[in-house]
Amino acid sequence: MTSKSLPVSVILLAGGQGTRMRSSIPKQFVPIYGKPLALYSFELFLNHPQVTEIIVVCGTEYQSLFPASDKIDFALPGSRRQDSVFNGFEKTKEKGLICVHDSARPLLSEASLDALFDQAQRYGAAALAVPAKNTVKEADPNLFIRRTLDRSTLWEMHTPQVAAAHLLKKGFEIIHDYNLEVTDDAAIVELTGHPVKLVPDSYRNIKITTSEDWPLAETFLAPARIP
Repeated sequence: MTSKSLPVSVILLAGGQGTRMRSSIPKQFVPIYGKPLALYSFELFLNHPQVTEIIVVCGTEYQSLFPASDKIDFALPGSRRQDSVFNGFEKTKEKGLICVHDSARPLLSEASLDALFDQAQRYGAAALAVPAKNTVKEADPNLFIRRTLDRSTLWEMHTPQVAAAHLLKKGFEIIHDYNLEVTDDAAIVELTGHPVKLVPDSYRNIKITTSEDWPLAETFLAPARIP
């Protein structure tokens, strides 16, 4: 981290139950090549020079899966994603950038992370995303098409998503004051009126959601074979 780089506090969300995976343990702790899924992105953050602390949001029974480090603290999950993010945010000590990541995305690249941190520092808030590939329709409650959306303006959101600590704090105050619900971290910042910069990501940075996603993760995470 250079003298001009803001410190980054990472909130790693690892509290989901992963019911769609039909696994006996949450998907983020299922091992791939001997390592729990959550540790792939965790180790990338742990070794990044700009990251000064990592708040892992997970149940107490899984905290021992993460290595001991002065950089690491834990928070308990909430009933909704935004509650888990807030619990993690309450544990942060730094007042620079707050980076929120879903631990079920193990394929985050260092290049994407560096670009994201750079843009977040420049604009105050930034998020990884990819252009929508498929045609997207808006439907009515009876599942009849209302209209076709302009795909050229549509982006699919990834994580991490990053914002200055003061923006996230202000966004949470608005959420709590008006009892609002959001589905990602960029939306928290949007409530403040501050713009969020989109940072093009790799389509490989998928979220492992169902058992059908697992073979892709195994393929991309396969250890390099030495001839």
